[in-house]
Amino acid sequence: MKIAIVHEWLEHYAGSERVLEELLNCYPQADIFAVVDFLADDDRNFLGGRPVTTSFIQKLPLARKHFRNYLQLMPLAIEQFDLTGYDLVISSNHAVAKGALTGPKQVHVCYMHSPIRYAWDLQSQYLRESGLTRGVKSLYIRWLLHRIRLWDAMAANGVDHFLANSSYIARRIQKTYRRDAEVVPPPVAVERFVPGHGARSGYLVASRFVPYKRIELIAEAFRELPECPLTIVGTGTNEPQVRRAAAGAPNITLRPPVPHAELVSLMQSAKAMVFAAEEDFGITMVEAQACGTPVIAFAEGGARDIFPAHSVAPTGVLFETQTKDAIVSAVRSFEARSATMVPALCRENALRFSASLFRTRIHAAVETAMAQFRPRGTVSARAVHENG
Repeated sequence: MKIAIVHEWLEHYAGSERVLEELLNCYPQADIFAVVDFLADDDRNFLGGRPVTTSFIQKLPLARKHFRNYLQLMPLAIEQFDLTGYDLVISSNHAVAKGALTGPKQVHVCYMHSPIRYAWDLQSQYLRESGLTRGVKSLYIRWLLHRIRLWDAMAANGVDHFLANSSYIARRIQKTYRRDAEVVPPPVAVERFVPGHGARSGYLVASRFVPYKRIELIAEAFRELPECPLTIVGTGTNEPQVRRAAAGAPNITLRPPVPHAELVSLMQSAKAMVFAAEEDFGITMVEAQACGTPVIAFAEGGARDIFPAHSVAPTGVLFETQTKDAIVSAVRSFEARSATMVPALCRENALRFSASLFRTRIHAAVETAMAQFRPRGTVSARAVHENG
């Protein structure tokens, strides 16, 4: 049996590439397809030397730095991959990958990181943050996103079985495509994040400085908590807003991005990590838990799966609204309850999202899809993996 994995694009090794890596561990014989492949040599090791079939966008002018500007061509590009020889197609989607064309003798399983955020429910937020609320360019972008929505809804019809990285994304799939999705949390490298042995003090934020992360809101909250030291690690387009929010607060320290080993050390020594974003899942929250570190987070998105309300032994504090006062209240609540949130319980919670469990869940989900949709007499995906 032949297997194809359709990835969105290869630019950096990040969350979706971790998923790709584990999919390749599940199905090492699979061929890889992507809109473009501009991965640096240092980031390619997880591909194991496998070639990547790319689309015509790879060779368009300025594509290396500005391939996202060809968004209007990506639906066409993804449809040009010839997948007719494959029995199983797995797409890893946050934009167009699920639009790969398959036929009735093929099974298409889509691992959904998110429906296209900026084309669906987050369009207004995207237009505001991009300064595109009015003018001719705004009209063009609105028309383009309208066209993408039409294509995206149609492309979803070609998927046999949806997998969602969280209950939140499963709900978005249902809202957007009127399709059910099985929840398979993404793989987290919990073995690279372990508890430390030293004393813990202060709070930590480690994030890209982009609008939806709301880092400036966390800084504003900690101005009201002068007794609580806060270290903010990161950089990004919202850095001016973050610096303004933290200016003059002696308890807030801003640091540029740090190497992995130093980040782990910061996590191990923090009393808690703070998150104010509505995350699709929230891998960094799990990484913090793997370090034995409690989490204070906004109670939407993937945080609901990571910190279930029925948990017998809470390992974090959730706040219900993205406001300064809500964060202040959550930190004070944590201070009163921190003694009950022991590192061993935090790590136990993180182990629910290990890479090995991801592979087990993927195998089971694909087997379910193959049993339901494949023509009779074909070989199972698990048998192919086990027999090499």
